Amino acid sequence: MPNTIHIYDTTLRDGAQREGISLSLDDKLKIARRLDEFGVHYIEGGWPGSNPKDEEFFRAARETEWRQARITAFGSTRRKGCEPADDANICALLQAGTPVVTVVGKSWDLHVRDVLETDPEENLAMIAETVAYLKEQGKEVIYDAEHFFDGHKANPDYALLSVQVAAQAGADTVVLCDTNGGSLPWEVDRIVRHAAQNVDAPLGIHTHDDGGCGVANTLAAVQAGAVHVQGTINGYGERVGNANLCVVVPDLQLKMGKACVPPEQLRRLTELARYVAEVANLPHGSHLPFVGDSAFAHKGGIHVAAMRKNEASYQHLDPALVGNRRRTVISELSGRGNVLDKADEFGIDVDSAQARDVVQRVKALEASGFAFESAEASLDLMLRRLQPGYRPPFELLDFTVLVRHAANGVAVADATVKVRVGDRVLHTAAEGNGPVNALDGALRKALLDAYPQLAQVRLSDYKVRILDGDSATAAVVRVLIDTEDGRRRWSTVGASANIIEASWHALADSMEFALLNGRKPETGELESGDVSF
Repeated sequence: MPNTIHIYDTTLRDGAQREGISLSLDDKLKIARRLDEFGVHYIEGGWPGSNPKDEEFFRAARETEWRQARITAFGSTRRKGCEPADDANICALLQAGTPVVTVVGKSWDLHVRDVLETDPEENLAMIAETVAYLKEQGKEVIYDAEHFFDGHKANPDYALLSVQVAAQAGADTVVLCDTNGGSLPWEVDRIVRHAAQNVDAPLGIHTHDDGGCGVANTLAAVQAGAVHVQGTINGYGERVGNANLCVVVPDLQLKMGKACVPPEQLRRLTELARYVAEVANLPHGSHLPFVGDSAFAHKGGIHVAAMRKNEASYQHLDPALVGNRRRTVISELSGRGNVLDKADEFGIDVDSAQARDVVQRVKALEASGFAFESAEASLDLMLRRLQPGYRPPFELLDFTVLVRHAANGVAVADATVKVRVGDRVLHTAAEGNGPVNALDGALRKALLDAYPQLAQVRLSDYKVRILDGDSATAAVVRVLIDTEDGRRRWSTVGASANIIEASWHALADSMEFALLNGRKPETGELESGDVSF
């Protein structure tokens, strides 16, 4: 079997059909440039003639120098009863000015009869004449056989005939599409092998993930002889999505030994996945294979202990190969190895006895409601406070919070805070629109003279979770606070049956961690450099 697989990205068309995605022209051009840098062979830009944005994209694409990717325009075969040269869709494909055109046609007799409302012979003519005409215009032609697998199951002879006429008309690649996403890997394997024996053209595969088998079906097709793979970044696409190229490409290249993109570019895969998610204004899936934040995260104590001896023990590959990294998560499931591993990550020197103490403290605190895997800054502080001579930047002596109704009927919170900073005891008060806001204001007022950098620190998210709903208003609550200073973002946690106390723990940790910028982990003394996650 050929050892090179051509990667065809359809994020800008099929991926953009995902509910919740609306890419601007600038978005599409940004993504296309990153795909080109990554090393994909084909970038499908859209359907010219379907909307002004796609027409503008192809106009801009003609003026762009691409490193290696071939920009591709997508459209359908000619309409029934019409010559290709007179079909507006075909004319728009040619006007796009791309070196490659992809045309989609029907392989399932159900679609021929009920959707196109024509006869099987006319459909075959529509396919063959469209491909032949586009080849006469000097284009590389990729033929997408829509619903091929469903068509083959229903009427294998006609489905096969539909792709044979495309190949005979000169299609450079014939792509077999699992458009409804319901096929299973062994079906794909059997049908692709049948097509490979009877179609005189390189075969491609285009799968959707409706049955959860999009990636598996793609790999099965390659194993059966496909040399061209279509998919999208992060699996974006209509309904539940397309085959995820961020999974397909590393599986092909690192597991199956197929050449897809340069190895140095594969190391930027995680970066690419996050970039496309950001441009698409979607959260990056933390549990995505290969590129998710949790793809190489280890929580169980036994796992981490083994990983510290040999990383291959609980990892299927080196995360650096796809631009990701190994992470250790701390929780009540952790062992001593988790703590030692995390301390190494933070750059904090912790011995075995201290690590054992931290494990016991984490287990006890998590039993009372804390959660450290979502609040690594609080864990960082726990480890630092173990260091001989560590001096916290401030110490809480007392706080009070009152909530009152002002004369205008609006609830207002007042907070007073007494803290020790060095040899000084500072007692300040502040008003806020809620108790946490008031506490934050009072603490800042006490600390700003000594630590003016806190002016750049702001609370960016505040989450409260009830941990024991059966206890009603007496339930223990967990508070998670996200904080940022323009350069970094960190999370801290507090837990208590008193929501104000829980909030104080998280708020005080967030401020203490902010003040660790430029301090040595073992002593707290000032030094150059940053402490960040």
